[in-house]
Amino acid sequence: MLTVDNLHAGYGTSEVLVGVSLEVKAGSVVALIGANGAGKTTTMRAISGMLKPSRGQVLLDGKPVQEYDASRIARLGLAHSPEGRKVFGPLTVEDNLLLGAYSRLPRFFGFRGRAAGDLKGVYELFPRLEERRLQAAGTLSGGEQQMLAIGRALMSKPKVMLLDEPSMGLAPIIVQEVFHTIRRLKEAGITLLLVEQFAKSALEVADYAYVMDRGRIAIEGTPAELHRDERVLAAYLG
Repeated sequence: MLTVDNLHAGYGTSEVLVGVSLEVKAGSVVALIGANGAGKTTTMRAISGMLKPSRGQVLLDGKPVQEYDASRIARLGLAHSPEGRKVFGPLTVEDNLLLGAYSRLPRFFGFRGRAAGDLKGVYELFPRLEERRLQAAGTLSGGEQQMLAIGRALMSKPKVMLLDEPSMGLAPIIVQEVFHTIRRLKEAGITLLLVEQFAKSALEVADYAYVMDRGRIAIEGTPAELHRDERVLAAYLG
């Protein structure tokens, strides 16, 4: 469903990614772990079109998309829930969710009506968002904003979802809720590429994982294989 081949990208004259290759099969959860500064978020940004790669390919459902801008890639079925959540604070919870459906529904007549069923699905996944649907998104707690960011991505009905550091800045009990949600998304067959600082939790939900180091994929394998790798144990699971 998503293939990244020999991806190079960076900022200005600084190259961060130096030949990243990975694959996310349909219906699977793939974890991307590594130390701070390893290039995980840059990889997500380069995949989703927020950052244009200097070399390499990104294939979404077999189609090269690395030359497209982020809006076009989103319309083709890739949703990016970014690091730091990036909700639109002055807008209501419901308006934030509706923005997630903007790329695939009529712009004027019938937009809200066509989105009603999708809103219902998000509210069933996150009842707290329904309780706060008319509340300004900027007044939500960090955990609620993360629910909103995931819900907004789901509103686009993506083929692939990129989920970048969903536990960042959250209390441990809220982190548990976030990973419970990821498990539910996995059970629903959502294809996920997950960047996560808590490697152990990420490996518990993943079908396959990649470890990044200084802009490259250093290690890859199933969670069971990584749990037996002394380098991973020493650096991330000790």
